[in-house]
Amino acid sequence: MSTKTEIWGYLGHIYKRISSYLFRCSIPGHEMDVRGLATAIFPEGAFVSVSRDRTGRVWVPNSSPDIGFSEMHCMSGHSNFVSCVCVIAPNETYPRGLIATGGNDNNICIFTLDRPQPLYTLEGHKNTVCTLSSGKFGTLLSGSWDTTAKVWLNEKCMMTLQGHTAAVWTVIILPEQGLMLSGSADKTIKLWKAGRCEQTFTGHEDCVRGLAVISNTEFLSCSNDKSVRRWQVTGECIQVYYSHTNYIYSLAVFPNSQDFISTGEDRSLRIWRQGECCQTIRFPAQSVWCCCVLPNGDIAVGASDGIIRIFTEAEDRMASAEDLQAFEDELSKATIDPKTGDLGDIKLEDLPGREHLNEPGNRDGQTRLIKDEQKVEAYQWSVSDGRWVKIGDVVGGSNQQTSKSVVYEGKEYDYVFTIDVNEEGPSMKLPYNVTDDPWLVAHNFLQKNDLSPMFLDQVANFIIENTKGHVVGPAQIGGGDPFTGGSRYVPGLSNDDSGFAADPFTGAGRYIPGSSSNGSAPSGVADPFTGKGAYSSAAQRQTSTNIYFPKTDGVTFEQANAPQIIAKLKELNEGAPREHKLSDDTMESLEQLLLAVCGANSPEPPPTIQQISLLWKVSHWPEDIVFPVLDILRLAVRHPQVNESLCGEAEGVQLCNHLLSLMRPEGRPANQLLALRTLCNSFSGRHGRALLVSQREAVLSRAADLAAVYNKNIHIALATLVLNYAGCFHVQPDLDAKAQCLSVASRALETVQDKEAIFRLLVALGTTVASDQTAQDLARSLGVGSQISKYSTVSEPSKLGECCQLVLKELQ
Repeated sequence: MSTKTEIWGYLGHIYKRISSYLFRCSIPGHEMDVRGLATAIFPEGAFVSVSRDRTGRVWVPNSSPDIGFSEMHCMSGHSNFVSCVCVIAPNETYPRGLIATGGNDNNICIFTLDRPQPLYTLEGHKNTVCTLSSGKFGTLLSGSWDTTAKVWLNEKCMMTLQGHTAAVWTVIILPEQGLMLSGSADKTIKLWKAGRCEQTFTGHEDCVRGLAVISNTEFLSCSNDKSVRRWQVTGECIQVYYSHTNYIYSLAVFPNSQDFISTGEDRSLRIWRQGECCQTIRFPAQSVWCCCVLPNGDIAVGASDGIIRIFTEAEDRMASAEDLQAFEDELSKATIDPKTGDLGDIKLEDLPGREHLNEPGNRDGQTRLIKDEQKVEAYQWSVSDGRWVKIGDVVGGSNQQTSKSVVYEGKEYDYVFTIDVNEEGPSMKLPYNVTDDPWLVAHNFLQKNDLSPMFLDQVANFIIENTKGHVVGPAQIGGGDPFTGGSRYVPGLSNDDSGFAADPFTGAGRYIPGSSSNGSAPSGVADPFTGKGAYSSAAQRQTSTNIYFPKTDGVTFEQANAPQIIAKLKELNEGAPREHKLSDDTMESLEQLLLAVCGANSPEPPPTIQQISLLWKVSHWPEDIVFPVLDILRLAVRHPQVNESLCGEAEGVQLCNHLLSLMRPEGRPANQLLALRTLCNSFSGRHGRALLVSQREAVLSRAADLAAVYNKNIHIALATLVLNYAGCFHVQPDLDAKAQCLSVASRALETVQDKEAIFRLLVALGTTVASDQTAQDLARSLGVGSQISKYSTVSEPSKLGECCQLVLKELQ
């Protein structure tokens, strides 16, 4: 019988080995905790690790028969701990892909395999970047303790995802449809599409620490609540998995997209098949931070002792009998602090003796404690070995206060630490229970005491070192300072730098964009908005096959029936409260202004400053009667003098804010519609364009909310506003602005049904991505192509299908 067979058949058990993982090798290259692992694309079989030692390293498998790994590449560029890593898929420029790392210096570093320094650094987060995920077309998604997630593309932050109320611990990009997920210390998971939160998943009872994709429609999450949950993207939790006895930090899915692995604070890697935990592998380290599944099915695991360990099912890659025994011996010498709660309540007098190990276990990973004189030993049942394997000695914990009778601010805690912030100042109390997340406690402590977030990892490590007992080496006496090794903790002394309906207001026919302001089109080219001649400058730049985009001159709402507007204004004025009633002189001035701006050949003199000031004042009439004034304003802003006066530097922001207040979602639809149209018409003048470009983020954000208002005229106005913005940023490229245009258009297409509004949104999309590879890549990553493809076969009106096909062609 071979030595390996003896190990598998230990204690005389006859066992037919089934798909179990055994130790392959250890990789001791890092000097501190290994916090992140990712499978590399090149070279074959390689993976990347990152550590609190501020480095990232690429490991490649040695040539057979050597079953170990060698360091191929070391990367450095962070000024603080490195906490996460992902690999960005190859492209023409970087055929071997890129490596992204995030750290406690708030930065993301992007590396090639050719040089140790970063190719470039992404800055924008305001706190530790603790999670990264890459998607198609070079998209990168990051999450941070600053409570946000960010979408990056080509060295640029394209979107910031805001909605969580605590640190974003984990993010992941789903493979299709432009969906993204984020998990947070606020106990929720959020589903994002085009920068908008589409769904919030609740169920976890503590911080969400990890996410993993199963398919286009399902994913897994893990949490400090010791559970793994399986979700559908529609919001249903379809299964909950329990086996871990402490926080779960990471997940990875096998290639069959069903089975998975998990690691956590209970010193274990757990392997899940068909919904059951079929194998538990313990580690001689307390925190098992991260894991990944290698292309050959082997498992890489990183832990708090700085060592990466590889496990395999393949017999020809398993460690020798000697190395297997050495790993088991290392595990048996570990010390386990009972206060971690991993082993339940322990009463020495109630524990059985060594004879208890003669009884076989009933499941893999089952733990059993035995008493050997005054010593307590922990064993775990190994199904593959058919025996009890020692996993450590159970010892007392730290020398800190541990009694549950310790009361602080009226509550009982397992520990209450005294933290000295500086030599002269008063000490501070840090209460902690072993069921708490040390990083969340540390984060809250720093915030409460107005201390720099730079110290977060140090405080968290201080908590861990003084509450959970040491896995390797002796206990640190007296709760040492994590900065100096001394007995006092003084953060301040750290060296770290750390569309066809009648107009509801005038009774006239449909507003016809561009009917009077646009030039005639070249022969045979009809305006796709009105059916008349249109935007000659754009048409002349296009081939005869694309008359739709890019659309760079503004689309405006021109149609008006001045007598009916004035009649409605007089009617409402007669019924207005006394304090709001307009004088006859005011009414006459407004009528003169309206006639002056209603046509280029108007016999009326141009508007006066007094008339413009009066219009601005009356536009603040009560919201239930102001709409005819807003209709005059909508027409007036097209006039150069009004545009300059109301949209200039001094008054423009006030105008913008007033219109946005009228556009709030709970506002009146009439006012929402006319405020949108006023904004669209403001693009007709130089000052209006400049104002709206400067206020773009606020305007588009408020306008996007109106997609949820089921009014097709509002939807057409919304689509026109996005189109006008897209035209501006085609002429003057701005990636942030283009990203918002794409996001708002994509979100609007989720709810808008009117074909004219959809057409204008398609033109906006086409204008945004035309001749811009980065914008095209972002649109692809947001799933715009799959979202609009249903319109490509629309034949009535024909412009809808034609425009859609042209946009899809741009995104090929």
